Amino acid sequence: MRIARFSIDGNVAFGVVEGDASTEGGPVLDIIKGHPFAEFERSGQKIPLSKVRLLPPVLPNKVVAIGRNYAEHAAELGNAIFDDQGRPDAPVAFFKPSTAVIGPGDSIAYPSFSSEVHHEAELAVVIGRMCREVPRERVKDVILGYTCANDITARDVQEREKQWARAKGFDTSCPLGPWVETELDPSDLGIMCTVNGQQRQLGRTSDMVRSIEDLIVHITEAMTLLPGDVVLTGTPAGVGPLNVGDEVAVTIEGIGTLTNKVIKRG
Repeated sequence: MRIARFSIDGNVAFGVVEGDASTEGGPVLDIIKGHPFAEFERSGQKIPLSKVRLLPPVLPNKVVAIGRNYAEHAAELGNAIFDDQGRPDAPVAFFKPSTAVIGPGDSIAYPSFSSEVHHEAELAVVIGRMCREVPRERVKDVILGYTCANDITARDVQEREKQWARAKGFDTSCPLGPWVETELDPSDLGIMCTVNGQQRQLGRTSDMVRSIEDLIVHITEAMTLLPGDVVLTGTPAGVGPLNVGDEVAVTIEGIGTLTNKVIKRG
């Protein structure tokens, strides 16, 4: 089930996406009663997807992101992630604030304090219920679904400041969308990033050093996750620069494509 958050005529709602581009008349949204973090009913009131503005699929209280979770990406930036016995180091976790979140079609504003902004295509996990200290066998129970993410990073600032709050937390640095897919096996999905139609990144979630179960267990040992919170699971190799005017797209198998354009920060 694909659950989208959208606005129409100044009103914001959630809806179930039905059909696709091959469907006669195109995909439609069946507006749901309530929100997707509890049992809900479809209203039967349907709107063409082309008539609405898609919003970020959730408004997270927090985005917990994981760095260096793909070995080839860690290597391309010169980072070691395994010890002398070949065991993976503890995951690198950081936060992106809720003010960084934008939706499909929204603009990424190039920050004035950076001259090297990179794309990072990622699978995002959307939390469906409040949880902490989640045992591995219960991880699936706390997940609502999955969406596409782009962990936009001011690489020069990240390297210069040695901590990642400004480099990865600036406004518009966390595009999410286009919707949440609730019925998906995330263990081996293709992830691709293109810039102006040219492929930059191509990987599979099966290449993660730490699985989604590992990450949720690790994070919830320390903090409570709330409904709508988002966990970013790391990016495959191939990260690279973005420039004003570029169109960047993240496509994940079984979910869809998240597209954003880079503009000059006003």
